Amino acid sequence: MVGASLAGLSAARSLRKQGYDGRLVVIGDELHRPYDRPPLSKEFLAGTLGEPELALETDDEDLRAEWLLGTRAVALDHAARTLRLADGRQVRADGFVIATGATARTLPGSAGLAGVHTLRTLDDARALRDELALGGRLVVIGGGFIGAEVASTARALGLEVTVVEAAPAPLAGPLGEAMGAVVSALHADHGVALLCGVGVKGLSGERRVDAVLLEDGRTVPADIVVVGVGARPNVEWLEGSGVVLDNGVKCGADGRTSLADVVAVGDCANWYDPRAGLHRRVEHWTGARERPDAAIAALLAGGAVEPGVPRPPYFWSDQYGVKIQFAGHAAGADSVTIEDGTPDERNVLAVYRRSGIPVAVLGMNQPRLFTRWRRHLAAPL
Repeated sequence: MVGASLAGLSAARSLRKQGYDGRLVVIGDELHRPYDRPPLSKEFLAGTLGEPELALETDDEDLRAEWLLGTRAVALDHAARTLRLADGRQVRADGFVIATGATARTLPGSAGLAGVHTLRTLDDARALRDELALGGRLVVIGGGFIGAEVASTARALGLEVTVVEAAPAPLAGPLGEAMGAVVSALHADHGVALLCGVGVKGLSGERRVDAVLLEDGRTVPADIVVVGVGARPNVEWLEGSGVVLDNGVKCGADGRTSLADVVAVGDCANWYDPRAGLHRRVEHWTGARERPDAAIAALLAGGAVEPGVPRPPYFWSDQYGVKIQFAGHAAGADSVTIEDGTPDERNVLAVYRRSGIPVAVLGMNQPRLFTRWRRHLAAPL
């Protein structure tokens, strides 16, 4: 098991649940045992949730696993069925689960500049939490869900917050421009400055950041900067292994890769989506929790089982006290209609359709209606 986060832990649990009773080795590049990441940008960052509450393992859980933490995989020799680690050790196995996740992208030239953060790991969250506690001016680069949650948390802590987004509206990628603008209006509701349609040229400051330089010539003063411009899959160590790579590990609807006895799960897996007829990388908690079951079934069966159809991806976000839920893919829609609620009151239920068929649903403080529509989207093809 290469990767000790939620996807790797879920795969390990699935192995035991599906009857595997042999040796199980879990390798992780962090020193921490598996922990929950969604609270890192919210409750943990705000100081209302401690590290013990992040733990994903239960007290009565016995996976009978060997944990090799604080080291990373650097090469896979499939012919020899051997994994080589950065510390020189080698691990031989009959099957491999790739769950190495993704790494936050950074801004060129920002390395070594104090006050500049990404948020992906527990250590990232610790460092950012300590800085936010000092107050000041925060600039969030990137208006995706992580950036929006950090902005919401920081604003509640009393910081002056600006969000910079290169797209015409934050969240235009996952939600489409119209509904992205509706959700992002939460920033204005709570006194957060939102600068859209402009890119970042760079950062200024000698030892510590003091401003964000925009491509249109403007300068935004900053005491703290959070860079939330996406993530890249951690798969470079698989180059030359025979595993086909394409925006991550390219795999089927059940996680099977180009090599027998190798499956991929979590943020690094570029799964085939039968509903859309293309491959997608799904970087959401629910996918990391649910999809390993199918991958493990395929691994244990040696590929002798037919893959099922994965449920449409689902994610949620808590911003400024509003519960935002989304299921499906907005990119394939040719229309979006508000079925319930009003944008001004931030309680919208919107349905995305392609040729009249629902392909995605968005809910803002609409849990019951959203759940009903999500079940409809997950109905068999």
